[in-house]
Amino acid sequence: MDMSLQDLLLLGKKDLASERGVSCAGELPAASDPDLVERAKVARAALGSRAMILGHHYQRNEVIDFADITGDSFKLAQAAAENSSAEYIIFCGVHFMAESADILTNSDQKVILPDLTAGCSMADMAAVNQVNQAWAVMERLGLASQTIPITYMNSTAAIKAFTGRNGGAVCTSSNAERAMNWAFTQGEKVFFLPDQHLGRNTAVLKLGLNLQDCVIWNPWKPNGGLTDQEIVDAKIILWRGHCSVHGRFSVENINEVRARIPGVQVLVHPECQYEVVSNADVVGSTEFIIKTVENSPAGSKWAIGTELNLVQRLAQKNPDKEVVFLDKTVCYCSTMNRIDLPHLVWVMETLVNGRVINQISVDTEDAFHAKVALERMLALP
Repeated sequence: MDMSLQDLLLLGKKDLASERGVSCAGELPAASDPDLVERAKVARAALGSRAMILGHHYQRNEVIDFADITGDSFKLAQAAAENSSAEYIIFCGVHFMAESADILTNSDQKVILPDLTAGCSMADMAAVNQVNQAWAVMERLGLASQTIPITYMNSTAAIKAFTGRNGGAVCTSSNAERAMNWAFTQGEKVFFLPDQHLGRNTAVLKLGLNLQDCVIWNPWKPNGGLTDQEIVDAKIILWRGHCSVHGRFSVENINEVRARIPGVQVLVHPECQYEVVSNADVVGSTEFIIKTVENSPAGSKWAIGTELNLVQRLAQKNPDKEVVFLDKTVCYCSTMNRIDLPHLVWVMETLVNGRVINQISVDTEDAFHAKVALERMLALP
């Protein structure tokens, strides 16, 4: 049977977990365990201030219920960095988020990912060897010295390290415009990865560039699928990556929900396709989406294009408003949903018993250069 790239990546992570002796076979509590919530409460109380639990907005409610802090990936990484006293940072998110927390915390702290197979398909679309090959083409063309790499927070530590080594910075969905503007003060081109949609939307809708100023680098084609002249002429070189959740929303979804719910406002994340973002009423980061709905007047109607767990939670917390998922088809982030209460209980109880499992550790050199890129972001004007 043929396996997809994502299947192979997940299999590799499972093999890695087995090699590290962190298989949860026979240890993971059953999801049907009637005492599971009580076990979570007991373990959490036993860990006390020794542990901090971080919960990404896209997590299940059963996990968010035990989070000390909820937020997007950058907010949670900052929270980890600001808490130097917690011995354990239990990161309920995906792999690249835990890596960022490990980079920003001190050497005495241990970052724990409850399920090592909780990855990010977008982050996995940019392998560092492929990015190095793309950079070699730019060096061959004499463009590397004038090209500034900007990597989205949703990237691996290795990609953040590549960015730091080559004069670039990390960005989030809320400061991508600032990061790109800064990059153009440092050079003549931007190499944006791994999310082509955030890069394109920022370049065209925020910076006022043309779609023709952007080209897509396809890592599976020679020379990225581009001619040398196309690379030379481009102002923005976009990596061919995307979010599997946000990329599914369409203009048809927007037209359908507007016909079905008169007066609805369409609110989407900038990881959505250019056509979707162009046709939406409001566009913004995860934190922006939450604040927009919370601060809107009673009776307002929202169709939201982002991860379903968050949309459902917003609907529950804002009963005076109509909040619906933009796509009629149910779609959770499959890798984010790998973190569940059984895995959280498992890692907490294991820590209580004096054993550290599923620790995320970034290579020292990569961590140094990735931190340089993160610090450049923090210093953006």
